[in-house]
Amino acid sequence: MFSACVITGTASASAQDDRPPDSPAPALVQQPASEPRPTVEIYGFTEADSILDFKRNNPDWYDVNRPTTLPTFAGEFGNDGHFYLSPRQTRFGVTSTLPTPAGDVTATLEMDMLGTGPDAGLTTIRLRHAWGRWKRIGAGQTFSQFMNPDVYPNRLDPWGPSAMPTLRNIQVFWRVYEQGPSNLTVALENPGASADDETDPELFAERIDLQHINVRFPAPDVTGHYRVGGPWGHVQAGGVLRYIAWDDRLRSERLNLDGHVRGWGVNLSSVVNAGSNDVLRMQVVYGRAIENYINDAPIDVGPAVNPGDSVQPVVGRALPVFGIVAYVDHTWVKAWSTSAGYSRVDISNSNAQTPVAFKVGQYATVNLLCTPAQNVLMGAEFQWAQRQNFSDGWIANDYRFVFSFKYSFSYKVSQ
Repeated sequence: MFSACVITGTASASAQDDRPPDSPAPALVQQPASEPRPTVEIYGFTEADSILDFKRNNPDWYDVNRPTTLPTFAGEFGNDGHFYLSPRQTRFGVTSTLPTPAGDVTATLEMDMLGTGPDAGLTTIRLRHAWGRWKRIGAGQTFSQFMNPDVYPNRLDPWGPSAMPTLRNIQVFWRVYEQGPSNLTVALENPGASADDETDPELFAERIDLQHINVRFPAPDVTGHYRVGGPWGHVQAGGVLRYIAWDDRLRSERLNLDGHVRGWGVNLSSVVNAGSNDVLRMQVVYGRAIENYINDAPIDVGPAVNPGDSVQPVVGRALPVFGIVAYVDHTWVKAWSTSAGYSRVDISNSNAQTPVAFKVGQYATVNLLCTPAQNVLMGAEFQWAQRQNFSDGWIANDYRFVFSFKYSFSYKVSQ
């Protein structure tokens, strides 16, 4: 395909017009303006990450630093000390814009090679985005309207801060209001996905810590956010409401573990341009039974003892979760920058969870990044993660050095 270029203009009389005095002025001929043309942009990058891990995590997640994947007891994943090379951050995407008399239609398809869910640990194609938009209505798989993707710092770790609400979810959204960087958006989202399994509701059953149950979602998750922005940056408030039910496959008159919970969450975030060289990225999130929206948090519903009820001695409890993220991106000079920050997620465990259940995850990184040429990034990053169990006193730490080489590409064509 080739791009066509049309040059348009208007005729005009000069100040030294040599026409006879009584002759009519020639009509100005307005050429039609160039009509908007369909465009397709191909973009992405190839990346190689070399990882020196001084400790040990679940080998299915060897190239990401997640507190939930750290060992729950000594020796669970073998001895400390490992070196890895990974290409799994490599990404490919296509986005298109089709002008129509009724408004532009845009669509995006994007994937990387970081296997999750049943593909955890594999280098395989993972769908990231598959969505479209016309005017203020959009549908498909993209960032949840509960999250703020702009809080992501310039990090090398593909997973990122553990306490961020991070989920690319299937949804239908409506941009109720949009003015420059400010907007109000609401959505109905797939209720069964998580950062681990992306969009597989069957895997969500593992996020309810009760045995012999089938999970049901009688209604979609309702999400939304309101953002106010300007040259200084933006602030955003997001929310989610959800309903989770489960059925006891072995229920009888003597024992019945059927139940349901209502989940909710609030996400407050901000990105601030603090001068010409610094960007602050901050976030606070709190809710119940919304762990599947959090970047690195386990089950949404935990078992709790129900004294005095012989038919339902155990009930499901919507687990409270609290998370914070604080990062700064600093530019030293044109080609050199640093990102540094901290994240923490806290779970209020239910009283019938096992002692090894996840309670607290901490995460921190600092890096030095260099862009020696356009579309080339090289950098080094130190990463720390910590896991704390519910009640057995176990704490696991992980320390890593990561060296990455990234080569980006982008090419836009028009009809």
